[in-house]
Amino acid sequence: MSSDGAVPENRGVQQELLASVDLGAELEGMAGLQLRMRMFTFEAGAVFGPMHDHKDRPGIVYVLGGTITDHRDGVATDYGPGVGWAEDRNTRHWLENRGTVPAVEISVDIVRTT
Repeated sequence: MSSDGAVPENRGVQQELLASVDLGAELEGMAGLQLRMRMFTFEAGAVFGPMHDHKDRPGIVYVLGGTITDHRDGVATDYGPGVGWAEDRNTRHWLENRGTVPAVEISVDIVRTT
């Protein structure tokens, strides 16, 4: 799939919430925010679209297995096991698994709950 072409429909991705923490109960000034950790499994050929951003939702990702291709700024970057990336307010991207085996990542981010 080309980085410059239209982003395909979301398909073949499952997510599981592993843990979450209400940050308002933990830190002053953090009311309405949650820290969450999720595991995503990308089947072979899976797409996590559409193009999306992380404004007001910073996070970090770590790949456990397989290879995930991150498409941003017209560049496709492959990430394999033991590698990760940051998702900040300037991140605008979509993801896919171009491989023939499932890919698994752990995603940790901060989200608004209110």
